Amino acid sequence: MGTMIGAVLGKVGNSDELNLTRPEIVSEIHRKYLAAGADIISTNTFSSQRISQADYNLQDKAWEMACRGAKLAREEADKFSKEEKPRFVAGSIGPTNKTLSMSPDVSNPAMRDITYDELLEAYMEQADGLMEGGVDALLIETIFDTLNAKCAIDACNRVMLKRNQELPIMLSVTVSDLAGRTLSGQTLDAFLASVSTYKIFSIGLNCSFGATQMKPFIRELAQKAPYYISCYPNAGLPNALGLYDETAESMAPKMGELVDEGIVNIIGGCCGTTDEFIRLYQPLVEGKKPHQIAEKPKTMWLSGLELLAPLENTFTNVGERCNVAGSRKFLRLIKEKKYNEALSIARKQVSDGALVIDVNMDDGLLDAKQEMATFLNMIAAEPDIAKVPVMIDSSNWDVIQAGLKCVQGKSIVNSISLKEGEQKFVEHAEDVMRYGAAVVVMCFDEEGQATTYERRIEIAQRAYKILTEKVGMNPRDIIFDPNVLAIATGMEEHDAYALDFIRATEWIHHNLPGAHVSGGVSNLSFSFRGNNYIREAMHAVFLYHAIQVGMDFGIVNPSTKVTYADIPAEELKVIEDVVLNRRKGASEDLIELAGKILAEELAKKEAGAVSGSTTSETDDRSKSPVEERLAQALIKGDSTFLEDDLKEALGNFPHAVDIIEGPLMAGMNKVGTLFGEGKMFLPQVVKTARTMKQAVDILQPYIEAEKTESTTSAGKVLLATVKGDVHDIGKNIVSVVMACNGYDVIDMGVMVPADQIVRKAKEENVDMIGLSGLITPSLEEMVNVAEELKKAGMDLPIMIGGATTSELHVALKIAPVYGGPVVWMKDASQNALVAQKLMADKEAVEHELDEKYDILREEYKQEQTKIVSLEEARKNKPKYEE
Repeated sequence: MGTMIGAVLGKVGNSDELNLTRPEIVSEIHRKYLAAGADIISTNTFSSQRISQADYNLQDKAWEMACRGAKLAREEADKFSKEEKPRFVAGSIGPTNKTLSMSPDVSNPAMRDITYDELLEAYMEQADGLMEGGVDALLIETIFDTLNAKCAIDACNRVMLKRNQELPIMLSVTVSDLAGRTLSGQTLDAFLASVSTYKIFSIGLNCSFGATQMKPFIRELAQKAPYYISCYPNAGLPNALGLYDETAESMAPKMGELVDEGIVNIIGGCCGTTDEFIRLYQPLVEGKKPHQIAEKPKTMWLSGLELLAPLENTFTNVGERCNVAGSRKFLRLIKEKKYNEALSIARKQVSDGALVIDVNMDDGLLDAKQEMATFLNMIAAEPDIAKVPVMIDSSNWDVIQAGLKCVQGKSIVNSISLKEGEQKFVEHAEDVMRYGAAVVVMCFDEEGQATTYERRIEIAQRAYKILTEKVGMNPRDIIFDPNVLAIATGMEEHDAYALDFIRATEWIHHNLPGAHVSGGVSNLSFSFRGNNYIREAMHAVFLYHAIQVGMDFGIVNPSTKVTYADIPAEELKVIEDVVLNRRKGASEDLIELAGKILAEELAKKEAGAVSGSTTSETDDRSKSPVEERLAQALIKGDSTFLEDDLKEALGNFPHAVDIIEGPLMAGMNKVGTLFGEGKMFLPQVVKTARTMKQAVDILQPYIEAEKTESTTSAGKVLLATVKGDVHDIGKNIVSVVMACNGYDVIDMGVMVPADQIVRKAKEENVDMIGLSGLITPSLEEMVNVAEELKKAGMDLPIMIGGATTSELHVALKIAPVYGGPVVWMKDASQNALVAQKLMADKEAVEHELDEKYDILREEYKQEQTKIVSLEEARKNKPKYEE
């Protein structure tokens, strides 16, 4: 039988505080849902952790709120619980108002406003309070950032271990667009991979959309997720006013479709739903067959922003160039803090075909722990890189952990081994599972590195047994590295290294079910440094034979040009003789061949021979108009040629600011359109905003130079993202546009309370205020800001902007409570023009707005009257006519 979740709905503000101040209200709400037939009620503890409660200076009450909230739900559930219909309590754990995967500063992508450890501590305190209060399950819900969710799971598991109590963990994601991605950019497939190492009871969706829009995503989860499936949507999509149009009567049939299709186990309601919704859902599940859990994946799941699910008997190449030990260029860039150039190496690895990116910062002159975190945080802001999984590579376990705390996808740890003994091996393996990763296991033990076939398989077998039987790791998350060692070194004992690796690979493939095999391929040809052709040819031969017997991962250079088929027969024979150790003396023949090839290359250079195409990327780009190139740079978030293109554009436009308002704004508007259509996701938008800022920084000296001493400010503007909202991309663009048009801009940042906006506006004597918000609760907060400004006796023009805002909401909700002009801004390009009109004649603009808003209000009133009439007619219609 289906199960239902009744959400405890609180008023705008700190509804969790009601657990302490008005517990009778919370209990009454619980009773209503239980009386309506809910099998599971969620606690009123969505924000009962110190991160969110800090906004109200109640962080020291967080544990008490969580515990009391759980007890209130427990008491009511127990009153209704019967043997034939038990009632359960799910401890609600929300995402907090912070994100571990995105920077709060568009110009500093490596920055985070909270650390994993800080969030972990807050979540552990909340989970402990919920468990003390007697919950039956822990519900991590409204997940918009997978790294936050992984941190919450980690916290729950740590607290359960500490309390020696095991509870089911339920996960519920919220998708932010019709492409089905989370706000932090992950697909649902990638999310499933990210949590695949954890013991999960159920997974599903809540919030975001209504039942109709959620259906395809729920169906996708039902097909792939090896867990029970939950769905508790909003009462449809919010309308222009941020309200919900769906009723219990209109919503129930849509939820019934999910039940009838057999793709859910748990249904319920989120924003805009009441106990009446649950009452009508109850009959939908009676006698219906619940969803049958999907089989566990038969292949390894890895993910960045997107899923990588390697097929059996295929090869996954891991890009090797982001390794300070293996790339002098990468090391130099990291040492010089030239992170954008270092990122270009990672980007090229992906574009050249790397399916995973290996990152290693182990160098004696680097703070490897800090550099690992910085670089991985920067990768997170680059969707074209972050789409692939990361291999976190270090010999220092503190560095590994620092990296794991930065990635929301399912990464690979490189590596663990038995060299420090079994206890440390188990501890490291448990950490790998705690952070939701797969792992490379090196064939080392207490006696040292395995160099023979026999030692390789002995260590692999022992490690496999410990990991699968003692630690409980999924064998498909284990990647053995039997040690790729240099051959043709001149020492006879090294000649069998490659062949023994290949033999060990075949043994692992046949005897350790599910396990994978990888290796650092470039080690093989270490003796031939400086001769790229020979090195690449050796790698091609080695991989050809190793892949055939089961090697399915390898750390390689994806831009390698030499393939096995490219090697001439006479050269191939020599190289295979060496790699497969087929005869004595083969190494000397390979050294002779390498010398011959090197001599030929030098001769060609001396003769002036040039290979490859003469058409450069710059030549191809110059064929496009500079305006188009600039717009594309914004859309792609690519600043590679930005400075050159801007300098060219300065010759085409009378003023530097015209470039911003022309091609650059055209690019940003296109980004807005694509984002709205679900064709771009948030990390991509953040990247374009950063490129826009870089462009403005380049143009700023020219803008300043065009100003004369007599130039005066066009006006003073205060900008703020309202309280409860952390989004500032749009606001930052508005700030740039206004500043470029001569306005003095005071940017107060995000999560700004109304009283601070009022105080700052008075202190700075500003001419107008811009309010921004992306999420639905921001609409109500904007009304609150307008009311507070009026109470303070102010009638400054207010400009309203953000994804959820609308002209109708401004007309109906904000303008009526304020005494001055309130203007809705469709996009950032309008702000300077509207501001200019307001500065010139505020009264005329206000009069024009009043007329427009009166028309909108009347149209809305007529529309509502029509809806009410239709509803009344439907109710009075004889049932047989229906």
